[in-house]
Formats: sequence, C-alpha cells, structure tokens
Amino acid sequence: MSSHLVRSRLLPLLAKRRTGRRDLSLSATPAKEPLASSPAFVNDQTPSPPSPPPPPPPPSSSAAAPRSWGILKYGSIAAITAAIGTTAYASYAYSLDEVHHKANTLREKAKGPVGDDDSSSDKYNNLVYSTVAKVSVKAMDLYLDLRREIEDHIRGFTEPSSEKLLPDLLPQEQHVFTLVLDLNETLVYSDWKRDRGWRTFKRPGVDAFLEHLAKFYEIVVYSDQLSMYVDPVLERLDQKGCIRYRLSRAATKYVDGKHYRDLSKLNRDPSRVLYISGHALESSLQPENSVPIKPWKLENDDTALLDLIPFLEYVALHRPADIRPVLASYQGRDIASEFIERSKEHQKRMQQKQHGRFWKR
Repeated sequence: MSSHLVRSRLLPLLAKRRTGRRDLSLSATPAKEPLASSPAFVNDQTPSPPSPPPPPPPPSSSAAAPRSWGILKYGSIAAITAAIGTTAYASYAYSLDEVHHKANTLREKAKGPVGDDDSSSDKYNNLVYSTVAKVSVKAMDLYLDLRREIEDHIRGFTEPSSEKLLPDLLPQEQHVFTLVLDLNETLVYSDWKRDRGWRTFKRPGVDAFLEHLAKFYEIVVYSDQLSMYVDPVLERLDQKGCIRYRLSRAATKYVDGKHYRDLSKLNRDPSRVLYISGHALESSLQPENSVPIKPWKLENDDTALLDLIPFLEYVALHRPADIRPVLASYQGRDIASEFIERSKEHQKRMQQKQHGRFWKR
C-alpha cells in the first residue's frame, strides 16, 4: 500500500518534467511571427510631435517666364502708345515744314563741339546729350519721311489731279472768256426708278444754249461725278462738239467730305472765268466767279438757260476787265431778270440823252 502511494505521487512529477522538456525543445525553434507596425511597440511610450510640412519648392524658370513676358508686353504697348500719341500731336500741332525746322535745329545741337578745357564730367554729359540728340534726329527723319509719303498719298485723293487742269490758251484766244458749266441739275438731270433703272434727261434749251455760246466762249464742263458717268453723258449731249474740255471728280478738291471745283487750277485768268451751276455757291471754292442758276429737276417749263444767254452774250462782247466786280453787283438777285431790268433802264437813259441833244441842236 505504501508502494502504491509512492507511485501515485511520483507519476505527476515525472509528467511535469516531460512536459517541460517538450516546451524547451519547441522554444529552441520558435515560429516566425508577422511584424507588427511601429505603434504596437511604442504603445507604452509618449507620442512624438508631428513633423512640420515640407517647404514649398522654389519657383522654377518656367513659372518666371510668363511674368517676364507680361512685363515686356505691357511695356511695349505703353511705349507704342506713347509714340503714337506723340506722333499724332506733332501731326496735329505742327506742319511738315515746322517739324523739319525743329529737326534741323536739333541736328545742329547734336553737332555741338566739346572743348578741350572741359572737365571729364562735362565731356561725358556732352557725349550723352549728343547721342540722345542723334537718336532723336534719326527718329524725326523717319517720321518726316513717313509723313511726307502719307500726305502725298492723301493729296492724290483730296487735291486736283494737276496744277494746270487745262492746256494753255492759244495766242489768238487770250481775250476769250472761259465758261465753266456744272453737269447734274444744270445741264442734265439723272433719275433712277425701279422699273427702268437710271435715266438721264436734257434740260430744256440746253442744245441752243451750248451751240450759241460756243461762238463766244471756251466752254468747259466741270463735274464732281466720276468720269465713267460724265463721259458717256456728254458724248450723247454734245454731238456738235461745243464743249472743249471735260473735267470730272479727279479734278476737284476734297474738303470735309465734299468735292469742290477749284477754278484757280484751270490755268486761266480768274478775271475771265464764269462758273454756272445750280449749286454754284456751295460747290465752288471761288464764289466770286459763280453765276447761280435754279437747279433743274425735270420741270417742263424751265427756261433758265435760255434766260441767261443775253447776259452772257453781253459779257463776251463787251469784255469787262474783271468779271468778278460785275458778278458782285448782282449778288442776291436773279442775274437774268436783273440784267433785263438794267438793260431797259440803260436804253431809257440813252433815249433821254439823245432827245436832249436833239433839242439842243
């Protein structure tokens, strides 16, 4: 019984020893466990402060390029605007000759001599001034050339095509007066209708007017219409060749949106020139040579051209030294009717003189 008790107590001890050996053998080759994240090992430690954000990267050359380009662009725009403004002011305030005179003055200053006794600072200042003056002179020369070309180009549209629109008179015709006639609403009238288009009508009495006065005058038609309109109309109107010369829009002077007849360019003595037009005072630069006539707009009973024949014939036969004072005496009156009244009064006076001489005899 005692041996049985001893065995029962020794068996659990032997079992415990065997189990301990097994555990030692297992721990000698431990299994590989997965690594945990770093916070699992520092759970018992104090957390560190968060790291500061990284500094922004320095601006690259590609980002600085648009800024430099913008500065250059706006600077160029400002410079060009200033140059245009200065050019516009110079063109408005000064004539071409005045700008040329100022350029010559600046050119002479740029050639100023430098004295040998001058200090180095004075010499340097003179050098800088002369350099700036030379650049300014070059710019002014460029401006003058450009302005001269532009004004010459504009003058081709605004000025008459020639300084002498008509050839010289023959020696045997130096005493002949020049009768300048407008075309539209003076000799003819052009009308447009939808059903027939453009049509041109002759003024009543125009054929007799031209044929009769061609014996006394050098007749010139001076129109503000284009030659492509003037030439075909006159070819049909003047089939007897009473009109010596034709002048169209290219021979007019363009002022403030309107074409004016410049009688001073006709190469004729202005004291022997008469200009007849339905808009004489508004269409000529020399109103003192104008003979106003009623504009014709298809009135069938119009006799204005025929009524002027006595006055024009009288002028051609008596040849006043200057026609302008004669026309000024008719200012504000109808020349045709006023001439008839003056003629009657003159005849009356002549009859009275003859009657007085008769009784004195």
